[in-house]
Formats: sequence, C-alpha cells, structure tokens
Amino acid sequence: MSGYYDWKPYVSVAERRRRAMKKMDALRKKGVDLQPISIDGREIAKTFWGEAWCDHLESFSDYENRLPRGRTYVRNGSVCHLAIAEGQIEARVSGSELYHVRVQIKKLPPKKWKGIKQRCAGQIGSLLELLQGRLSSHVMGVVTDRQEGLFPLPGEISFGCDCPDWAVMCKHVAAVLYGVGARLDHQPELLFTLRGVDHEELIAADAEAAVSAATSGGKSKRLAATELSDVFGIDLDDGLERPSQPPSRKPPRKSMPKPAKRGRVEKAAAGKKATRGARSTAGRKTKNNTTHKKPGCRRACVGKVG
Repeated sequence: MSGYYDWKPYVSVAERRRRAMKKMDALRKKGVDLQPISIDGREIAKTFWGEAWCDHLESFSDYENRLPRGRTYVRNGSVCHLAIAEGQIEARVSGSELYHVRVQIKKLPPKKWKGIKQRCAGQIGSLLELLQGRLSSHVMGVVTDRQEGLFPLPGEISFGCDCPDWAVMCKHVAAVLYGVGARLDHQPELLFTLRGVDHEELIAADAEAAVSAATSGGKSKRLAATELSDVFGIDLDDGLERPSQPPSRKPPRKSMPKPAKRGRVEKAAAGKKATRGARSTAGRKTKNNTTHKKPGCRRACVGKVG
C-alpha cells in the first residue's frame, strides 16, 4: 500500500498528449467547443497585448516560484482548451489526467476605468490601432500601469484546479495564465471582455475629446472676431445671422443759398469797363516800335517814340 506522499509514476509528454487527445475527442462528441492554445517556437506571446500580460504576471513576487513550470506546460501544448469570458477563464490542461482549471478575475472598478478613458482621450487614432497595439508611449503606459492599468492585481485573481497539487498556484493554473497571453496575441479585445469593460468606449471618449477641442477652437475664433469689431469699429462676417435693425433717421442736410442772378445793369457796366480797357491800350507803342496814338491826342504821332 502506497503512502500519502508517494510520487506517481512518471508519464512521458507523448503519453500525456495521447490521453488528453482521447478525452478531448470524447468532449467534442458531447458538443463541447474546445479552443486549444498553440505556441510556435519558444516565445509565448509576440504582440503588444500578449507580452504586456505576461510581463505583468512576472512582475509579482507571489507568482515567480510557480510560473516557470507553467511556461513549460503551455509551450508543449498541454493547454487543450482555454475560453475567456467576463470575469472568468475556463480551461482544460493535460497532465497525468485532463484537469479542469478555473480562474476568477474581478471586473475593473468603474472609477479606474473612467480614469483610463480620461488619460487616453484624444490620443487613440482608431479601433484598429488600439487592438493592434499601435499606440503612443503615453497610452501604452496608461493601459499597462501596474496599479491603475487594465491588468488585474494579485488580490483580484482567484483560481482553482482539480489536480492533487496542494500549492495555491499549481503548474496547470500557471500554464493557463500564460495561455491568456498567447490568446491575446490573436484576440486582444478579450482583455477588455475579461475585465468587464467595452474597448469601444475608449474610441468614443477619443472622438468626444476631438469634438470638444474643435468646438472650443471655433468659440475662440468667434470671440476674436467680436473683439476686432469692437476695436476697429467695423463689422466682421463670422457666419452668424443677426436680427435686422430699422434704418436710422438722419436729419436733412441744409441747402446752401444759390448765388443771385446778375441783372442787366451790372452786365452793361461790366461791358463798358471792358471797352475802356481796350481803348486805353489801343495805339500804344508795341515792342516793335509801331505807330500808336496816345489817348486824348488829336493828331497822329508818327515816327519812333523814344
């Protein structure tokens, strides 16, 4: 009779896979939708979201002793099934048997989610850029922040496995946690599903920030036009309709008196003056020493006048 602490006989990886495949086929026949984790090469995660998840797990000392065994299990294909839903992860891991693993993760607190949206507003280009991880360094720092980001803290994670391992985090649980990182490589939106938030709200907050900035810019322009109108006393067309005003009534202009018409007597006197002037100049010696007749002289003065 074997004791309680006796080790079970070693089972090779190939044999474990054969047994797991047999049980998985039985589950498929029952209608269970199995979603295995497949790793190509040594790297578990290769994209921004998958790597950020794995780095976050490895940053906590509570997990550092148990995570290495999990990396080996997930690399050799032992995670036969992994499904992510709101607040929980359901998985099947191949070991000496096909074990059932469940991980519970608390939803992201509304206050923390609101803070993330506010800090990311105006800096996310599109939903595609968000899911592909093509973000600015500021946004990446916000979503991956150890305390205030999207990823759960150790106190927000609880897990269980039906294997005989007495450890709080067995190697099967560790393999599932790494499997989440590999799944986020292909479906990063599942991180938001897991935390109970809608990733499209980040895009909506980004659009609202853009509209708010455009509106405030338009207001400042209209204000500047109004100020210019006040300073220079001119009307600037700012595209706004204004109520029509009645025309102002100006006092009539005073007409200037017309000059009086000249009478016949004044015209005759002017004619006489012109005639006298013409006579006074008649007969005078010109520059070419021509004969002239002095006014009042009865005889003609002929000859050169000195």
